[in-house]
Amino acid sequence: MYHHPHHLVRRAWIAVALGLMAAAAAADKSDRSKPMTLESDKPCTVDLARQVSICTGNVLIAQGTLQIRADRLELRETSDGFRQALAIGSSLAQASYRQRREVGDEYVEGRADRVEYDSRNDTLRFIGSAVVRRVRGGTVADEISGSQIVWDNLAEVFTVQGGTVTPDNPGGRVRAVIAPREPAASAAGSELRPSPALGDRR
Repeated sequence: MYHHPHHLVRRAWIAVALGLMAAAAAADKSDRSKPMTLESDKPCTVDLARQVSICTGNVLIAQGTLQIRADRLELRETSDGFRQALAIGSSLAQASYRQRREVGDEYVEGRADRVEYDSRNDTLRFIGSAVVRRVRGGTVADEISGSQIVWDNLAEVFTVQGGTVTPDNPGGRVRAVIAPREPAASAAGSELRPSPALGDRR
């Protein structure tokens, strides 16, 4: 099958971008063993029978270094003890996520109109004008934006769907900005791992 050179370049660029982000974004796995806390400005509704908690008003859910902030948050616990969270932003602020990497002074931050967290599969889904960044020492090192970004923490792979259509981006292109890797990080880093969803379909 023939592919126009511009399409090949675009796909290769996104694959490299995602590979660098995945190599850098391994979250602090010790967070999984920490207790989870839930805070909000307004009272929460807790349904013990259904194991569902709903909170609104500047909501914060935290587990170790993991933090999810939203205007409204629904937290569910499955029968086998796993948790699922749905965080929804407001017209003033998107829902946001932040978590420390396992090593170094680096954090992964993300924001979107809604954020879905699944502890069973260890995945985060950013939906609607989504942006995910790697922050190193308080400075943004890498950034990916799209209409939907999924972070699989177990496989350490990002997948990104088309970007948000704006006057500056009428084609809805995915955008990635990758900073140069530090020498020490390059020596210890993993090989690039593009998502299969972004490669050529056969």
